[in-house]
Amino acid sequence: MASNYWDSTQARFWTFRKPQLADMWRRLDERNQGLVDRYPLPERRLLNIYFQRQLINLGKKFNTRQQILATAQIYVRRFYTKVEIRKTNPYLVLATALYLASKMEEGPQHIRLVVAEASRLWPEHALSEIKLGEMEFHLISTLNSHLILHHPYRSLNDIAPALQLTGEEHAVAHNVVNDSYNTDLPLLYPPHVIAVTAMFLAVVLRSPAQVVQMHTPMLSADALRGAMGSLGGGRPASPAKLAKMVDWLAESKVDMGAVVDCTQELISLYDLWENYSEKACKEGIGRFMKGEKLDR
Repeated sequence: MASNYWDSTQARFWTFRKPQLADMWRRLDERNQGLVDRYPLPERRLLNIYFQRQLINLGKKFNTRQQILATAQIYVRRFYTKVEIRKTNPYLVLATALYLASKMEEGPQHIRLVVAEASRLWPEHALSEIKLGEMEFHLISTLNSHLILHHPYRSLNDIAPALQLTGEEHAVAHNVVNDSYNTDLPLLYPPHVIAVTAMFLAVVLRSPAQVVQMHTPMLSADALRGAMGSLGGGRPASPAKLAKMVDWLAESKVDMGAVVDCTQELISLYDLWENYSEKACKEGIGRFMKGEKLDR
């Protein structure tokens, strides 16, 4: 494993510029235009939210650690930059990603147990040990065997004491990092930039306790904008805490342009999240899966 993110396969092969990533999505759509037109799906970030929740539900069966879930999400995101989703069984991809991530993050689960729990969770989608085993090889191949990941959680834990984050602020920042996996940010920016953004939002938000208790907080865009606007008035965050963070950022080498962009992406996500419908995502996936079966 590359102990330094900058030497890792993640930095060298799986971190893109925005135009580059957008072009990848566009070319993938163009190569599969017939399927894209025939089976419209909700916006990509809404599907990501749906996938995250499905992984959480499956992971609960094994008391899966958050980092394993995050690794599985990244595997899914990377896979679908190369493979058209409408040509796959997403539930098989999710189960396989979690199975593989569990092995890579030193929390392995037996394939039989993963298949059994996934089949109980998604009984309408036939999963088997043979299919999951085949999908594992396909997933590894598609990802070019680049399976070791660096996550923002380590940077969050390393930097939080220097910024004197409270337990509540640390928990909010952790949840913001969780939510970042529903965006393109893990494919665009280094983990430490996402961690700094999450801490910045946690300090500015000064979120109520009920937000901390949510696994994936659906903070409204209005709440975020209002909290950020409070820097100039309204309900201000702690002046001392903000001053300390500003001083730390000024002395650090963190790309503030990237932090601003990450902040905007997260605000956009929370705005979009208000339109999330699990039913719409499930039905959209169901249509192309049934269509593919009928076509065969």
